[in-house]
Amino acid sequence: MIGEQNVRRRFIQRREAPYDFIEVTESYSPEAPNSDRYLWSDGGYDGLRATDGTDISSRTKHREYMKANGLTTVDDFQKTWDKAAQQRAEYYTEGPRKEVRQDLLKTIEQLQNRRK
Repeated sequence: MIGEQNVRRRFIQRREAPYDFIEVTESYSPEAPNSDRYLWSDGGYDGLRATDGTDISSRTKHREYMKANGLTTVDDFQKTWDKAAQQRAEYYTEGPRKEVRQDLLKTIEQLQNRRK
């Protein structure tokens, strides 16, 4: 009995419901988190199919499919969108106010003529 009081016990809490504690051995080591697998492997492509049913379940297959069909991903347009946003900002802050005013007046006039 006396020796049992000095026994060290180790518990971990479950990650899923019911979130209770379970006893583990001293040699227990938790599983590595699975969240990084999408960065370092093709895990995000598992079972992936294009809308036409083509298998694109790896990065290589996906890249080949995109190239063969003349497609691209949204990240290819980041610089284009940044440049367009800058041009819009310049237009509305420094741009031709007279043209904007004329466009607004023309639109208002068209809307008013519809009501009549």
